[in-house]
Amino acid sequence: MKVVILAGGAGTRIAEESQYKPKPMIEIGGKPILWHIMKEYSYYGFNEFIICAGYKQHIIKEWFADYFLNNSDITFDYTKGKNEMTIHNCHLDLWKVTVVDTGLNTMTGGRIKRVQKYIGDERFMLTYGDGVCDVDIGKLLAFHKSHGKIATLTAVLQEQQKGILNIGGDNAVKSFREKNLADSAAINAGYMVLEPEIFEFIEGDDTVFEREPLENLVERGELMSYMHRGFWQCMDNGREKHLLEKMLANGNAPWKKWQ
Repeated sequence: MKVVILAGGAGTRIAEESQYKPKPMIEIGGKPILWHIMKEYSYYGFNEFIICAGYKQHIIKEWFADYFLNNSDITFDYTKGKNEMTIHNCHLDLWKVTVVDTGLNTMTGGRIKRVQKYIGDERFMLTYGDGVCDVDIGKLLAFHKSHGKIATLTAVLQEQQKGILNIGGDNAVKSFREKNLADSAAINAGYMVLEPEIFEFIEGDDTVFEREPLENLVERGELMSYMHRGFWQCMDNGREKHLLEKMLANGNAPWKKWQ
């Protein structure tokens, strides 16, 4: 199953770094947060990724282009008058990564729509390129399969709201609206599982996925929530980046399950 990661935004709230690179390429623990997200999915056996790039998308492509060299021990031998390269050791993840330029100003729904041809007519996963968590993705997928609806999103309780969910006793999402700072409720944390019918709810580049598509799914009873009561943290600003860095430095990063 393919994993789609939204990585095209400019990340203006962490402009001290995002002015030079896309926010998903900002490093925590010496690796881009995008890499950490991919390692989470890979831990559960999901190794095929589609990166929805946009802002400074060439940086993402260049990073993956150099990934083999930067994770290998290599001898460069010029003594024979030519460039001979010998690989001694290689520490690569068994990933297949498609990086797609989905446009500079395309909205989230539009970015998803633009990668439809790479997904095909199959179920896929979707998340944002700026947040990590310790959700059990295997259980998330099993929950999605159990209810038979078009979409499942992971919900977390967070004081700083991102998009408000009203969830019924049967775990069905009853309403969806934009954040209100006075609220204290479950929010959309990403880590979604989607059926290919989702593309029918996205019109084009100007579609904000978190608005009309999700709202229409709610109206049809096709959006379910997987409540996650463990760790989740986005990286919207320098303070949150420092928090994640500190967790890694102290060996207390709940999302880091790989060795």
